[in-house]
Amino acid sequence: MRLTDEVRRTCAAIAASAGHVRIVPAAGAAYDGLAVAPAPAPDPQRTYADGSEEDVARYWLVVGAVNFGSGWFPTLRKRTTDHGEPVSGATTVAWALADRFRAHGPWTNAELRGLGTPEVAAVMGQRADHELMSLYSQALRSLGAFLGERSALDLVGEADGSAVRLAETLAGGMALWADRGFYKRAQLLPAELARAGVAPFADLDELTIFADNLVPHVLRCDGVLVYEEALAARIDRGELLGAGRAEREIRACAVHAGEALAARLGIPARELDLRLWHRGQEPSYKARPRHRCRTVFY
Repeated sequence: MRLTDEVRRTCAAIAASAGHVRIVPAAGAAYDGLAVAPAPAPDPQRTYADGSEEDVARYWLVVGAVNFGSGWFPTLRKRTTDHGEPVSGATTVAWALADRFRAHGPWTNAELRGLGTPEVAAVMGQRADHELMSLYSQALRSLGAFLGERSALDLVGEADGSAVRLAETLAGGMALWADRGFYKRAQLLPAELARAGVAPFADLDELTIFADNLVPHVLRCDGVLVYEEALAARIDRGELLGAGRAEREIRACAVHAGEALAARLGIPARELDLRLWHRGQEPSYKARPRHRCRTVFY
């Protein structure tokens, strides 16, 4: 079974038996104009697009390796805009890595394998004793070991033009990418490489939405997902969720609802995800607590 088939089948099964989360299909009408909105391009300051194709591909691979930690993000020192407003945790991390690539170039595979927590924390502008910095250094060392002597573009080339095959390679080669039933980061990386213009894939439209904690939050705020009262109260109080049934139902119902919404709008699920993710940056969505789970998968 292909990775994307597994995600769709898993999420459909969880959604069908969900007790904590309910999908409201009629609420999808709120998105009927979403398909015509232009998909935002990556921010040239907060991401890296200045180098060679190899360097840009390596940047997105490094970002993908540490694209998790939303459960810890409220405890990070956030970067700020020119107006002094804090950006998201994910943007803070991607921006810090972009600055590192611009100032010093990409890490080599050998350098990745030797990274320690203090160096990673310094790049990120965080305390070295922050738990997430230890996990990030572990993830980057794992990436260096996984690559061996391959370049980023070697890895892309091995996928032979298939986004799904690249996702399967990532999920099968590194434990921190093996997000069974969802494969959020493994699916997101080929989409990011394609958006950056460094990797063409013939099957991008097979990707599902990238199940994290922001897209489900947007769907909840817009009435597409409804949480049972006790779960909703826990999230609204800012309590951390464990990696159990309720947390899986939130993500699975988001993926399953995303399939119907993408079909309704006539756009690929990955494009729907991009639009919902950017919608979630609006102040009204940020003002309401989203679910938080301390996990290496998102």
